[in-house]
Amino acid sequence: MIHEILPVGPLHCNSSVVGDESTHEAIVIDPGDEIDQILALIRKHHLQVKRIVITHAHIDHVGGAMKLRAATGAPILLNQNDYALLKMLDVQAAWLGMPAPGKVDIDQSLGQADTVKAGSLSAQVLHTPGHTEGSICLYFPAEHKLIAGDTLFAGSIGRTDLPGGSYEKILHSIHDRVLALPDETIVVPGHGPLTTIGEERESNPFLQNR
Repeated sequence: MIHEILPVGPLHCNSSVVGDESTHEAIVIDPGDEIDQILALIRKHHLQVKRIVITHAHIDHVGGAMKLRAATGAPILLNQNDYALLKMLDVQAAWLGMPAPGKVDIDQSLGQADTVKAGSLSAQVLHTPGHTEGSICLYFPAEHKLIAGDTLFAGSIGRTDLPGGSYEKILHSIHDRVLALPDETIVVPGHGPLTTIGEERESNPFLQNR
């Protein structure tokens, strides 16, 4: 598996470029900004982007998706429960003092137990509401890797005080779906350093005493 992680934009969203080393087919996850740098990584590995997956519809994760779709022709996939948040991108931009990215068109909804493929790579979709209603994670079982969006972080969890957020739901999502994965699973959060399921199960203060 080719996997490049690029922190993009003012909030340093971890954008992932994931590619099959044999077929060079690829998935780009959360292209929030700095699309020229993402395209440079795609060219570096001679990749053909087949899917653009958005873990949730916050501007720092979805802001560059339309530019990437224009450059690659790849469809944009997002859980339909976050479509309402997409209509608030101008409001989100104002909160952060960023320019609004304009309208983002979604080509396909992704839900629980769906599969996203690129060459021999196959990711299972986990619907993990809590940070937003439509938050998802992508689990690559063969590679023991989870792209967690803003659901789970090293030592923390996603904030739940924004529209569509729910503390009860995010804990339910993490305990029922995310912590069901093997301890050795590498977690790539939406921001900050990598961790593992085992580390978070053992020491994440938000996940104790339940």
